[in-house]
Amino acid sequence: FLAKPLRSRELVGHQLTVQVAPDDCTGCGICVEVCPAKDKTNISRKSINMAAAADHADVERVRWEHFITIPELDRSAISHDTVKNSQLLEPLFEFSGACSGCGETPYIKLLTQLFGDRLVVANATGCSSIYGGNLPTTPWTATREGLGPAWSNSLFEDNAEFGLGMRLGIEHHERDAQRLLRELAEEHGTVLDAELVGEVLANTQPTEADIVRQRERVQQLRAVLAGVDDPRARRLETIADELVRSSTWIIGGDGWAYDIGFGGVDHVLASGRNVNLLVLDTEVYSNTGGQASKATPLGAVAKFASSGKPTDKKDLGAVARRYGNAYVAQIALGGSEIQTVKAFREADAWDGPSLLIAYSTCIAHGIDMTTSMAHQKAAVKSGYWPLYRYRPSVDEHRTPFQLDSAPPSIPFRDFALSEARYAMLARSDPQRSERLLDLAQADIDERWRYYEQLSSVERMVHGASEEIVVATNVPVDVAAPAAPDASEDDDG
Repeated sequence: FLAKPLRSRELVGHQLTVQVAPDDCTGCGICVEVCPAKDKTNISRKSINMAAAADHADVERVRWEHFITIPELDRSAISHDTVKNSQLLEPLFEFSGACSGCGETPYIKLLTQLFGDRLVVANATGCSSIYGGNLPTTPWTATREGLGPAWSNSLFEDNAEFGLGMRLGIEHHERDAQRLLRELAEEHGTVLDAELVGEVLANTQPTEADIVRQRERVQQLRAVLAGVDDPRARRLETIADELVRSSTWIIGGDGWAYDIGFGGVDHVLASGRNVNLLVLDTEVYSNTGGQASKATPLGAVAKFASSGKPTDKKDLGAVARRYGNAYVAQIALGGSEIQTVKAFREADAWDGPSLLIAYSTCIAHGIDMTTSMAHQKAAVKSGYWPLYRYRPSVDEHRTPFQLDSAPPSIPFRDFALSEARYAMLARSDPQRSERLLDLAQADIDERWRYYEQLSSVERMVHGASEEIVVATNVPVDVAAPAAPDASEDDDG
């Protein structure tokens, strides 16, 4: 079994391994493509390399069987705010059966690693529900204690309302549990310890360690309630788990969020409730064969847009930001892993609606899916997919709108023509293709200038003294891309 010492300040005396599941690997090659560690004596060789599966399956099956016997890390033993640490946490989403190299599944895997079995998921019908609930199998799994995310699939058009209903139910049970606990504490004070009751009611559980402690308190509470002869104690026993903080996520594709389910998405954003929406944006109706959606970009070819879509995609983030109470982030895992992890954590921590728009490469784009992550990086570098986080705040020392990507460094045309959905129009109708690509580039330039100014205006409003420079190609005090944590480079 291959392993090496783990270099970590938090986990002393641990070993690190990267183990492939030989019978579940789809052979997409993305892990090899993104692997940063090279053999110094042969730079063509990395820490992970592609090889013929049949030549290695027997050996790797034995290693895999040993690997799954290794105890999982204590989630409260490490911080969850770095890319490296997030990947040491147990994923509760695995072996999805999605297309090889799918750009959606890494976001869901990361979601389960960061928030574990306290996830409550409402999943819109679409790709993510097909590979998420292809019964009798499912990639959603449980810990060795039998605990896992609560997942359910709703219709295409009402998933946002479905998830909001889940959240309202959780909040109702939480309030009910708190009320019952207070009443029982008043009437059965000799049995219910006042200190335990106070800690259960007061704990806000901002960290994983706090959540673990709250779970321990709830177990203590249950043991005490077993000795209380009161119907309210029986009721409290059934809903006591709602005293532990959960995380509600509403997940779906762009066909759901931008199109068929947009009315519900808009309603949920306006509700002010503490729900999180994750939009897996493939910019096309992927599951039903590649029809154009309102997320399909200007100039891209899709079904019902065979001569290139003549209008730009809807700016869903701008709609959400207008409410002023929603956390909004535009992310791309291949563009910045660090920014993606930060956005997930900030969305979960935000006490209100959150919207994450995740760029998801798709086989319908007409790319080599092995380069999925590199392609996401190119989308960011071209300015087509700028990374940002918007955190509403009345804090004069914090900028609500923060650009997390650098100014565009490659022409949009270079990025676009590497995809079949743009290149096919360049071959069939070069004149129209040129016109649409020029319009798309102009839109990208204008949006970037707007984001520069938005970031600068917000800095001015919140007390900074920088001058606003209008319509310049030089960023005006734009927040630099999130710098990697020094520990990120320890083991790649």
